[in-house]
Amino acid sequence: MSDDLFLTLTDLTLAYGDNAVVEGLNLSIRKGELIALLGPSGCGKSTTMRSIAGLLMPRIGEIRLDGVDITHTSPNKREVGLVFQSYALFPHLSVFENVAFGLRLKKMDGASVAKRVEEGLVTVDLQEFADRKPAELSGGQQQRVALARSLVMDPKVLLLDEPLSNLDARLRLEMRTELQRIHRESGQTMIFVTHDQGEAMAMADRIVVMNEGKIEQIGTPEEIYNAPVSRFVADFVGFENIFGIKDGKIETAEGPVTPANPISGNASGLAWRPLMVSLGEGPFEGQVLSSSFAGNTREYLLQSPFGHIKAEEEATRPIYAIGSKVTFDLPIKSGVVLERMG
Repeated sequence: MSDDLFLTLTDLTLAYGDNAVVEGLNLSIRKGELIALLGPSGCGKSTTMRSIAGLLMPRIGEIRLDGVDITHTSPNKREVGLVFQSYALFPHLSVFENVAFGLRLKKMDGASVAKRVEEGLVTVDLQEFADRKPAELSGGQQQRVALARSLVMDPKVLLLDEPLSNLDARLRLEMRTELQRIHRESGQTMIFVTHDQGEAMAMADRIVVMNEGKIEQIGTPEEIYNAPVSRFVADFVGFENIFGIKDGKIETAEGPVTPANPISGNASGLAWRPLMVSLGEGPFEGQVLSSSFAGNTREYLLQSPFGHIKAEEEATRPIYAIGSKVTFDLPIKSGVVLERMG
């Protein structure tokens, strides 16, 4: 993967009418990267993708692709491919003709169309389904047809809008692997939109976490998962015990709590996953409000001086009964320091 910046969004503001959905967004993507735009509904991730595709013109800012300003270039001249969430296949056309559609619009000769389509179908492993109609295919196969239709156009960037959301759990896992294979073998620069953190973690080279039209954090899956910088990102990736820090004390709904060990640095907050909570030992005491079996682990909800604490430990450990008292600790050394609590 090249270190050269390939796609850059600079000071991008995107709006629908008077409603600004994305404001002052800056993002740089390297050639060959697989990038996930991750966030809840309404955070601006799909709007950002639409602006890259040319379906929404920025109110302010610039989009550059491979050194060229495409901010106001029409969609059909951007060399950007877009795979819609609904696949948008033509039901009356065969797989071959669906994939060939864009090439025929470009007035490519028949032999070149056939060669390009055959190569595209091989890439997505659908060469044996060329004569079938979309209705004769599974959801995963339809997704691959939509991919091939974009790939044969040889786009500089391929955009995928919630590419796995219409598939069942088994097919989602299969398509994750398929998309990663296609990305690896083609070297294609890809950006996909998702609200599923697991999907983003499993597939992306880097993840762009968005919230309310702004970027909260950019990093590798490991960085996002293990070192969130804000309360929003921590909560989004499963840190269920999050508290602000003020004057060296942990702020809770029930008042400040002095930690067993001093908090170093200028932390705005600390966050712990349920598995980071130590049960059965420590300076604090809570009452078990609920206990849930979760396969390899058991999940607990405690009422404590911190308010509610979510804890988890191996299912082989003795069970704490609902209503019982249990000691616990939030080890400072395992808590993740947050730069922002906003």
